[in-house]
Amino acid sequence: MRNIDAVRGLKDLFVSALNGGTTTVEELHTAIARRPFEALELDPATRLPAAAVRMLHDAIAGGVYWSIRSMMELAGIAAELALTPLEQTQPAEEEPLPAALDLAVSALNGFMGDHLERNRNGLRTRMEFRHEGRAVALEAETLRRTYPGAGRKLAVFVHGLACNEQSWRFYSEETYGDRETTYGSLLEQDLGYTPLYLRYNSGLHVSENGALLAGKMEELVNAWPVAVQEIVLVGHSMGGLVARSACHQGKQRRNGWIGSVRHIFCLGTPHLGAPLEKLGNVMGWALNVSDLTQPIANIVNGRSDGIKDLRFGYLVEEDWRGRDADALLEDNRHDIPFLDSAAHYFVAATVTESPSDPLGFIVGDMLVRFPSALGRGVQPARRVSFPAVNKSHLGMTTHLRMLNHPAVYEQIRFWLEPAAATLTTLGEAQ
Repeated sequence: MRNIDAVRGLKDLFVSALNGGTTTVEELHTAIARRPFEALELDPATRLPAAAVRMLHDAIAGGVYWSIRSMMELAGIAAELALTPLEQTQPAEEEPLPAALDLAVSALNGFMGDHLERNRNGLRTRMEFRHEGRAVALEAETLRRTYPGAGRKLAVFVHGLACNEQSWRFYSEETYGDRETTYGSLLEQDLGYTPLYLRYNSGLHVSENGALLAGKMEELVNAWPVAVQEIVLVGHSMGGLVARSACHQGKQRRNGWIGSVRHIFCLGTPHLGAPLEKLGNVMGWALNVSDLTQPIANIVNGRSDGIKDLRFGYLVEEDWRGRDADALLEDNRHDIPFLDSAAHYFVAATVTESPSDPLGFIVGDMLVRFPSALGRGVQPARRVSFPAVNKSHLGMTTHLRMLNHPAVYEQIRFWLEPAAATLTTLGEAQ
């Protein structure tokens, strides 16, 4: 992202927020003022005076709010005019943002990335593979130069909501004494996998990101310097849903990369939904009941499509297309089968030592409950069938801590080592 694009995006977002805030205040004002006017208009003695005063009030108030919005629009136009000359001095290539600001932009995309995308805002995140802070073009020469040790085994890491590829470094210095150590670097060192890190707009529908990832994986494998023998997908939280969606859509499209996917890891993935999003849905529905609180409901319900998909773990377009996204706890999730050519694994965490502890059962890892990460709903129809040997529980651990935890890595390595040994033997035989 160029600095000028970030500044322009912030400007557009600021103007949009002020306009939206003005509209919310106007709607609240109108809803509150309507009550006394309607009461006075019921009395024949005060009906005509009340109607006249109401017309005058509405005209004055409407004019004030229109003026405020107009000034905001003019300010936006003036800022755009000031930015235009600066664009000529900016380099055409991407300029890496400071890490903290980069994470802040990714968090913003998580909460309103669909809005940013619809408005072509300069802060919107595009799906891309990243290496050392920069986007990687999926071209043979670029990939050869970026990954000089490119191997036949790829490990693709897909982050969760409101994060980016840098999140896989969380806790690395605390755990290993080296801020560059990740599951990817360890898998490369121990088992010979070439790690690749995806960045995407987590505010878009999971199905939209799944479709984009399926396309990116096809491009990647076709341009990779050597023939790809094995692909491992590692998804944290929403990333596990995106990986599953990509595999499902890639298989439907008959993409070539699908045949190389051997292992899919879901770390703290809400296969059956996340409780905080369910709570947000209930709050939005309750606030929408009264015209006095509808403006606040509009704000609550303005959270991104990606967040709303987490309510029940939506994977495909059919789950949400033509549905009311704000209907009260309406579950339209379709049963999407796992990719039959790959082994699937899940790692779930709880803040308590045992998942059967009441607190651990209720809050899970603070963001995803243990049954959801396990794919185990109350009703048989609301279950995801993981093989028993491919399940692992991590106690006394929170959701984000799973991004870089030695016990999680050891479990991943344990599951992969037999496959790695088999592939090494096959490679030597060839």
